[in-house]
Amino acid sequence: MTGLADPAPPRPIARRGGWLTRAFMNPRVHAAVARLPVLGRIAGSEGAAMFGLVGGFVNSQVLLALVELRVLEALADGPQEAAVLARPAGLAVDRMQILLQAGAALRLLRRRRDGRFALARRGAVLLGVPGLAGMIRHHAVFYRDLADPVALLRGQGETELARFWPYVFGAAGPIDPEVAATYSGLMTETQALVAADTLRLADLTGVRHLMDVGGGSGAFLSAALTAHLGLRGTVFDLPAVVPAARARLAGAGVADRAAIVPGSFRDGPLPQGADAISLVRVLYDHADATVAALLAAVRAALPPGGRIIVSEPMSGGDRPDAITDTYFALYTLAMGTGRTRSAARIGEMLAAAGFVRITPHPGPRPYITSVVTGMVPSDAAAD
Repeated sequence: MTGLADPAPPRPIARRGGWLTRAFMNPRVHAAVARLPVLGRIAGSEGAAMFGLVGGFVNSQVLLALVELRVLEALADGPQEAAVLARPAGLAVDRMQILLQAGAALRLLRRRRDGRFALARRGAVLLGVPGLAGMIRHHAVFYRDLADPVALLRGQGETELARFWPYVFGAAGPIDPEVAATYSGLMTETQALVAADTLRLADLTGVRHLMDVGGGSGAFLSAALTAHLGLRGTVFDLPAVVPAARARLAGAGVADRAAIVPGSFRDGPLPQGADAISLVRVLYDHADATVAALLAAVRAALPPGGRIIVSEPMSGGDRPDAITDTYFALYTLAMGTGRTRSAARIGEMLAAAGFVRITPHPGPRPYITSVVTGMVPSDAAAD
């Protein structure tokens, strides 16, 4: 005994910073900390960030209006005044001025000293990304499903996205050709970026035959065959979705190395013969039970040493991601059966299906895609 009081036990690391969080929950604290240099800056920063969250939906609607009214395209050739842009858009000049000012505030446009508006770098990027404008227009459906987010989270009522993507539910009989065409168009336009990132992340060295399950119009397979001249490939997807694949593969000059097999993975086993199978933006369309069945079918279709490639936006898991754990998580929820999974969760499902050497490949643009790969054990008996 030293005669001194025992020191207080150290505060758990998990509580570090907790006092500041609790302080900001007290309205009386805000007025006091606003006068203090460091805490005042923190309070101001958090306040601005909070208002950014509150106004986020308005920002997305400004973006939608700029796209729908083709304002960005109109500015691609040079600066314009509000009066010039208002007439073809069917807006009063003062209302076009409001839209342009908002677009400049979002850094999509740039307001010049002479009062005219020009395309900013962010707006130019929007015009340069294939399919982005089409996806923004499509988001009007998603926004309506988000009008009551609590009802969406509770699963109350049918969503518009569930009606837009009928293939997710394994729709019996023919799919509306117009819906199929819209679906194929959206997927084709956005697949260029997805294909580029997937091919950078997934090593196809040594692969002889790649089958892209859910391959739609053949955008990913075309990119893969173009990048790997010795590769052969197959597109497997619903009959209503794949007619455009033949033209795309021919247009890419790879039709002589590609086959198109119509079918549904729900209706039976997958075709044999490929030594690698890709699932590009497929798993997050479906519930766990459907994914488990699909992965089992992929495992059965692959030979020993065969590879699986899963490519899609993934949850950040224990490190929540600002895009995939908000936008994609809610979007797949609104689809009715979808789920945005982490790379760790996908790895668990691959392991349960019998795959080994499961490796995550985080994407440089997680909102475009990340990849998880796996392999059939080399000593596995052929199914």
